[in-house]
Amino acid sequence: MPRQVDHEERRRLIAEAVCRLADESGLEGVTLRDVAGRAGVSMGAVQRCFRTKEEMLLFTLGQIGERVGERVRARLVRSPAQSAASALGHAATEVALLRGEHRAEARVWLAFVAQAAVSAPLAETLRTNYAALEALFARLLGEAAGGRPLPVPLDPRREARALLALADGLTAHVLIGHLTADGAQEVLHAHLARLWELEGGGAGGGPASGL
Repeated sequence: MPRQVDHEERRRLIAEAVCRLADESGLEGVTLRDVAGRAGVSMGAVQRCFRTKEEMLLFTLGQIGERVGERVRARLVRSPAQSAASALGHAATEVALLRGEHRAEARVWLAFVAQAAVSAPLAETLRTNYAALEALFARLLGEAAGGRPLPVPLDPRREARALLALADGLTAHVLIGHLTADGAQEVLHAHLARLWELEGGGAGGGPASGL
């Protein structure tokens, strides 16, 4: 049993090394040799953990997705009394990786998205991650819209897809400098606020203000 724990810890250590290298020079700068050096382990140790570079990248992408998912769940658990609409705003903010401390993670995430365009296994992993986030957004949208007098019936699944695409796009816009993090937050806030506008006027200090 201890050997299994050590093995998983080493895999996570190697994944962190992959992230640091990808942050510095993109995934094209990630080689098994460089990963071994950055992780402080031998090439043999890396190859015992991962048979191929693609397997190593798949594991690393999974780790990033888990971290984002854990932060989203933590935001929801931390304030159990918050409205579903406020919870949705917090979740979307975490997914967009707008906070300064997540900027490196955002660069690595986009590097993986770009690589997934030419890697079917990476694309499949990303689709799984996006599907889980879309389902969460749809659930929160459905709960938030329940009983609200909206001018047009809200389709939770459609709006979840739009919100997820917006959050993903804001990540890129902030990284290239088209938007500041505060500017991106304003775009996200405005999009959510429009969802809850009542016919004939705005929702005032509505739930989207909890972002």
